[in-house]
This record gives sequence, C-alpha cells and structure tokens, in this order.
Amino acid sequence: MIAWETDMGKALARGKAEQKTLLLEFFSPECIGCKQMEAVTFADPQVVNFISDHVIPVRIPVSSVTQTADFRVSWTPTIIALDLYGREHHRSVGFLPPADMIGSVLLGMGKACLDNGQFNEAVIQFNTLLNGCPKSAAAPEAVYLRGVARFSASHDPAALKDIYQQLSSQYPESEWTRRAEPFTLL
Repeated sequence: MIAWETDMGKALARGKAEQKTLLLEFFSPECIGCKQMEAVTFADPQVVNFISDHVIPVRIPVSSVTQTADFRVSWTPTIIALDLYGREHHRSVGFLPPADMIGSVLLGMGKACLDNGQFNEAVIQFNTLLNGCPKSAAAPEAVYLRGVARFSASHDPAALKDIYQQLSSQYPESEWTRRAEPFTLL
C-alpha cells in the first residue's frame, strides 16, 4: 500500500529532507480512471515498491480548489512530477497501467534532474527507465532527453546524432524520432 501524503507543505519538507522527487496525484472519487489507478496501478506490487523507494507520493482531491487551480488541473487523474522545490517537470493525464506508471515517474525524475542542470543524474534516470521499461510509452522521450543530457554535459554533437540513430532503430514511428531528425544534419 502506498503511504500517500495529503499535505503539500509536509510533502515538500520530506522531499527536501530525503532529496526526492514528489509524485503529485490529483484525483476524484467519482473518476473511473482514478478508480482504475487505485485498483490496478497503485495496487501493483512493483509500482508500490517503486513509489515507496523513489518518490514522495502526494494525493490531493480535485475538490481542493486552490491547489487544483495552482496546478491547472482540468481532468483526473492528473499525475505531476515535482522537484523538491515544488516546480513541475512532467505531467500525465488519464489512466496509466503499471509499466507505464513506472516509466512515467522515471521520466519525471529524469526531467527534474535535466531541468536543474544535473545532467549525469538525468542520464542515470533515463537509463533506468530504458533498461527497466523499454516498452513504456515514456521510453522514446527518455532516449531523446538522455541524448540532450549527454550533449549538455559534453557539448559533443555525437550525443545528438546518437539520439536519432537509436530512435529510428527502436522507435521508428515515434514523434520523438521525427523531432530528432534534424540531428542527422550535424
């Protein structure tokens, strides 16, 4: 069972103390997607263990009007990855099956590192996603952003060229492959 925080202030304090990303879920008791998240995804032992070990989980009902407005939530479930300062780095809307949930959380953790200039840590998070959840919907974006993090750390254009090579071979139909196509001109 996931030990959800319900107080944003306490969650942020824990995030800072434990140096962890926050996983914020906005939900509604009437929402069918939320009910499925609870029954399927948040009941999955791998998801429970992953969330318990790697993030600070926070659950807020959409009836909490102030926080719902602060985070521009218009549909549930909305799941947001926040850094330990409360800044948003990744958002998912709607039901996520267990394998996609773990991939999405890892993507959010990697994005938080990337956005905060922690390029090597971002690469580690994206590698963890790609090794553990290669079929996740988040995997193509992780390939792209891992290359961006590598380039940002090294300024070596080969990191950008590698993005397109890997995406075109593993995820040829992905929008991320199309976004990486200009890197072939380097």
